[in-house]
Amino acid sequence: MKIKILTLFPQMIEGIFKESILKRAIDKGVCSVELIDIRNFSLDKHHHVDDTPYGGGAGMILACDVVDRAITASATEDSYKILMTPQGRPYSQQIARELALKKELVLVCGHYEGFDERIRSYVDDEISIGDFILTGGELAATVLCDSIIRLLEHTIRKESYEDDSFSNGLLEYPQYTRPVEYKGSKVPEVLVNGNHKLIREFRLKESLRRTYLRRFDLLKDRSLTKEEEKLLKEIQAELGED
Repeated sequence: MKIKILTLFPQMIEGIFKESILKRAIDKGVCSVELIDIRNFSLDKHHHVDDTPYGGGAGMILACDVVDRAITASATEDSYKILMTPQGRPYSQQIARELALKKELVLVCGHYEGFDERIRSYVDDEISIGDFILTGGELAATVLCDSIIRLLEHTIRKESYEDDSFSNGLLEYPQYTRPVEYKGSKVPEVLVNGNHKLIREFRLKESLRRTYLRRFDLLKDRSLTKEEEKLLKEIQAELGED
């Protein structure tokens, strides 16, 4: 996969791709990440990329002509172009899986007060990583990169992420490591007895419990298996809700 990030501040995020799993994926040729400075496409001798908004208002607006030239020069017929914006569709693990199947991504990072509305017509998608405002789209773009690259083949083992929160529509079950007891808190006995059937059931039940208590919205549209229905009833009974 090729990923191209169009940004006004490439140095702001370049270090992220030089560490840990992302670096290893790039070094192995699983993917490539190119940071493209939008300022290089300004025709102004001072490399201006923004201007004041028509109709007045605070701040500066990213110019459509500069961004258009940046996208046109960077995109190919394989590119899926995404604008990072708080007005975009909410990001999710499902979208990450969908994007991981693309050959090439072009991520456009806004900055300043906003961007010229016409820029929306130059992209294929708009994505938001949450209902909050960042200084620019750079950090949001790196969130997408991290969540997508880890799903690519040969980045990490499939079993390392297939039980992650949201991967199967539920929050991940609680996990423990040594020591078995610490400050009076013990690892659940079922996890140390070696019975894999009971361990699997425990993990599913605790995954359901955590989702039920913390993100009930995830269960509303989920088609529960008979086993999940049984375990959920047990959880509700334990909580005194039956």
